[in-house]
Parts: sequence; C-alpha cells; structure tokens
Amino acid sequence: MKTISSFLTILLVTLICTFSAQAHQLSTSYITLDNAQNPQQYTGTWQININDLEQSVALDLNQDQQISWGELKSQSETINRYAKTNFTVLQNLQTCPLTIADNYQLDNHFNEAYLVLPLLFSCANNADITLNYSAFFEHDANHKVIVNVNHVSRVFTKAEQQQTFSTQQASYLNTFNQYVYQGVLHIWIGIDHILFLIALLLTCVLYRTNKQWQAIASKKQIIKHTAWIVTAFTLAHSLTLTATALNMVSPNSRWVELGIAISVLFAALNNVWPVILRLGWLTFAFGLLHGMGFASVLGELGLSSDYQLLSILAFNLGVELGQLSILCIALPLLLIVRDKPIYIKWIMPIGSLAIAAMALLWCIERI
Repeated sequence: MKTISSFLTILLVTLICTFSAQAHQLSTSYITLDNAQNPQQYTGTWQININDLEQSVALDLNQDQQISWGELKSQSETINRYAKTNFTVLQNLQTCPLTIADNYQLDNHFNEAYLVLPLLFSCANNADITLNYSAFFEHDANHKVIVNVNHVSRVFTKAEQQQTFSTQQASYLNTFNQYVYQGVLHIWIGIDHILFLIALLLTCVLYRTNKQWQAIASKKQIIKHTAWIVTAFTLAHSLTLTATALNMVSPNSRWVELGIAISVLFAALNNVWPVILRLGWLTFAFGLLHGMGFASVLGELGLSSDYQLLSILAFNLGVELGQLSILCIALPLLLIVRDKPIYIKWIMPIGSLAIAAMALLWCIERI
C-alpha cells in the first residue's frame, strides 16, 4: 500500500508541475483558410503566439524583454520567410504559391499576444489540397496548430505534420468522429478543467466528522457520491457549452477564464479548510462557467457549416469521454488509498494546496 500511496503522490506532483502555470494554452497556433470567394484561391490567416515566434525569429532587437509593434514590422521579411518555409499547401503534388500581405494584425488568445498573418494560396484548380506544417516543433515537441479549412477542423502535431483536406462535403460520420476527437483532446489539454475535477475527486472518498476527514467505508456510497458530483458538472457545462456555441449567450471570455480559475482555487482550498461539504449544487454552478470555457475552445475550432448542431453534440460527447477517462484512472487509486493515514494527512491536503497555488497564479494572470 505504501507503494500505491507513493505512486499517487508522485502522480499528483508530476501532473501539477508538468503543466507549469499554463491552462488551455500550451503552444498553439491557429490557421483558417477557405476558398468561398474563388475556388482556386485559399485566403485566411495564421495566428502565431508571439512567444513561440520569438523562439524561431529574433524579435526583441533592443533586448528590453518586450516585443514592440515596430520590432515585429521590422522583422516582417524574416517572419514571412519562416512562415513560407514551414507551412505549404500542395495540390496534385504542385505547391500552391503563398502570398503574405503586409497588413499584420494582433490578436489575443487566453491572455497571450498573437501575430495574425494574412495568407493567400493560389492553386491551379479546386481539387483536394494537402497541408504541410512544421513550424516551432524544433523548440517545442508538444506544439500544435488547429487548422480550419472550409469549416473542417484538424489538429497538426509533430507526429502528424501532413494532412489532406477534401473538397467533397463532409459526411455525418466524419464530422461526428472529428469533433468527438477534438472534445477528448481538449479536455486532456484543458489543465484547469482537469485540476478542478481532481480537486473534487480528492474528497469524494472521504467524509467530514468532528472537524476531521475520515474514509468512507462503502464503495457503493463513494460511487454514488462521485456520480452525483460528475453528473452535476456534466449537466452544467453541457448547457452552457451548447448555449454559448449557438450564440444564445455571449459571455466575456476574460471573466469566464477568471471564474474558472476561482472555481479551481475554491474547490482545492475547500478540501483543506472545508466551508461547503455538499458540493453538488456548487459543482453545478461552477460547471456553468467551465462550459463557457469549453465553448471558447470550440469557437477556436469553428463549427461545421453543414452540421452545426452535430458538431456541438459530438464535441460535448468527446469532453465527457475525456472526463470519464480521467475518472477511471483516478477513482480506483483513490479507493485503494482512501483509508491510509498518509492519504488523509499528507497526499490529499498537499495535493489540494498545490492545485490551489496553480489556481491562484491563474487568477492573478487573468485579472
């Protein structure tokens, strides 16, 4: 049992340390292309995290630890050359020439600055196209780019740098599979959502009596309690994810992200200094915020123009599958160590405080 307790401690510390202070946004670029105006021309944008770009193109020319608009513009030729080298479009094995306009813009994703490059690929006809992407992998093997071509979204990674986009209309099944995959992927990289769930799970195997945590003896009671918490979270974020994706509500993303960080902070601190013991309704309330956060990710991906509602439902299903996979790993471990003194005295409170420290840092960053 000591081995399992030690493993769980290491697992919690590793999970928290590995992702540092970044939630959602690890190293990500966004590319959007469409040929709606001209079947032989794909126009769109490539949004690049400026911190990522600085790793490959020297931007801070005066070494003052800040990148100005003037420095970005002065390096436009080098930036364009890097972009053309690392992102190409092929059609029938022929390269579609790329033009990058000089009207750069700035954008913001998850409180990080992005440079927006205007793209124009000139192809011979409207046949299928193959995209090749290799940017930033030399500095970050976990970098990814979310590509949306004519409302079809894919994720490019170091292991998958080339993908083909068909000009044929996407089928129900392809759309469903694609958005389920994206939902699973984004719960796994949504570190604030994962830590919120883990903070709740840490005390799902315990009960409070005489100002002390004690192990729940009945596994059936633990499963019932956990099911209620997870169901409340699922129902809540499903409601707001759908409503936000359909533009029925339009929350301010900055305040949503701050609210999510606060929810993680409260859930973690509540384990150490309990204020609320019945977490069902509180989890539901916080779940509404998390659903809006999931919707912002879905907004980055874009919805299928042909199967909008199916895209939302499939993405939501993917989120649930990703969440259940985390539950299936964490809950059996917690059931095994719940009645061990080291868990109640050390693992649960230290794990909770570590999660709280990360959440506090997110709160400061998002204010």
